Amino acid sequence: MLSCVILKRMIMGYFMSAIAFDTLAYAKKLKEAGFTEQQAEVQAEAMAELVNEQLATKRDLKELEMRLVLRLGSMMVAGIAVVATLVKIL
Repeated sequence: MLSCVILKRMIMGYFMSAIAFDTLAYAKKLKEAGFTEQQAEVQAEAMAELVNEQLATKRDLKELEMRLVLRLGSMMVAGIAVVATLVKIL
């Protein structure tokens, strides 16, 4: 049951960890710099997609850290179990 709760929190955190990117403000700045309206809109959409799909948030990094710590801990427990078994056999 505990693993289901952790999984649910990770899934909810994943969907809530998006980075806010103001495409309208970005498009306005591009227009002020000389881009056409169409160019500014396409660039803003592309930038928003890049930001939302490629950048890791602090929450993403914390979740990755947690998964790595759990995996390393599991590997250490397995290693200790193997050593204890070998000590008993020998």
